[in-house]
Amino acid sequence: MVFQRLIERKRDGGALSAEEWTVTLADFMAGRIPDYQMAALLMAVVWRGLEPEELTALTEAMLASGDHLDFGTWPAPRVDKHSTGGVGDKVSLVLAPLVASCGVAVPMMCGRALGHTGGTVDKLEAIPGFRTDLSRWEVERQVQRIGCALFAQSAAIAPADGRLYALRDVTGTVPSLPLIAASIMSKKLAEHLRGLVLDVKTGSGGLLLELDRELELARTLVAIGESHGCRTVALLTAMDRPLGRACGNALELEEALLALDGQGPDDLMAVTFALGVEVLLIAGVAGDAGEAGRRLHEAITSGRGRAKLGEVIEAQGGNPTLIDDPGSLPQAKVVEIYQARRRGFVERVEPRVIGEAIAAMGGGRRAPGEAIDPSVGFVITIKPGDHVAAGEPIASVFARDQEGARAGIAALDQAIVLGEKHPPAPLISHRVSDRGTEVLAAGMLEDRSGSRAVGR
Repeated sequence: MVFQRLIERKRDGGALSAEEWTVTLADFMAGRIPDYQMAALLMAVVWRGLEPEELTALTEAMLASGDHLDFGTWPAPRVDKHSTGGVGDKVSLVLAPLVASCGVAVPMMCGRALGHTGGTVDKLEAIPGFRTDLSRWEVERQVQRIGCALFAQSAAIAPADGRLYALRDVTGTVPSLPLIAASIMSKKLAEHLRGLVLDVKTGSGGLLLELDRELELARTLVAIGESHGCRTVALLTAMDRPLGRACGNALELEEALLALDGQGPDDLMAVTFALGVEVLLIAGVAGDAGEAGRRLHEAITSGRGRAKLGEVIEAQGGNPTLIDDPGSLPQAKVVEIYQARRRGFVERVEPRVIGEAIAAMGGGRRAPGEAIDPSVGFVITIKPGDHVAAGEPIASVFARDQEGARAGIAALDQAIVLGEKHPPAPLISHRVSDRGTEVLAAGMLEDRSGSRAVGR
């Protein structure tokens, strides 16, 4: 097989056979296809897409590239959650220990930063000593022992996706619906799950930018999961502004700890609870949405969710006292307060600008495997629709030096747009399952636990 011919065929709108995708992945993993040729094929997929049969073949080839988790006949309900990626999206850090404390087993394979979006693995590795490079055996044992493991891909589980993920991150080939779908589902199906809950981000900070494409992605992911016997539900949530206040690895960890203590920002808590309700329902540990919501609230007020995160941190090599004293997290050397340039209503806080700025300040990668600075980032205290006064402190920049601080200030000048008051987009807009697509109410949203969720 002359690989160049396959690149040309896909470039010109043709399709690769299932056998060709299988051989391509095997040759790439064996080093017979160099990164630059695979990057060319990925770019052709970005432009031309994949036929349904190709998507199935690529997903299966990535899934078959490594081992699967195997829990044998262990009866505990296993459900995972995955986000398509956003800025300030620390939901996994809150949700995984929270639902695990409610009796759900959570083997959560996490990703690194991709493009402008943050990565849960990078956030976790801001914890001194925390190991994400768990073996398959370690994951299985830890999940059976404490109900939760937060781990990175390895050479054993979905390794082809790991290689492609790193390559896409640095070659401009992230925003492709079929590549996103194959990446997510190949690693999630390797986890031996009963169910999967997906958080598909919408808006200017999402990967696909257009609502119809994001809905198509959600439906595609649900269809793949259901076809493999994995109950799958997707919620579409807003990423036209950062989620929560903190943006940046160590800063987001601190905010996740606050959330598990019941002090998280309204939008972060609303998304976490909406997804958590779906997890508990799929797992069968709650009879209805109301019961699921009450169990999640109780797990926070009792401290069980917070304690579970401490167990995970200790099991994976970190110091569990972090949950009481986050001072051991990496600290930025320079902190600058950002003030509103004039009075007015907040029209937009552009998440893509914020995410790209974090990477430029040292919190992201320009090459696979490059080290990052987990201390850099932003805390942004305003949301679209808020009114601010001239000179009012509305954000903080956390940087490793004065040059980084200046870059952060410039990014905030670009990202925060003041003007007329506009109603913010709904925080949670759609629910997609095997029964179809449900459009949720705009503005103030009624979450499925029966409590009110602020749509901002």
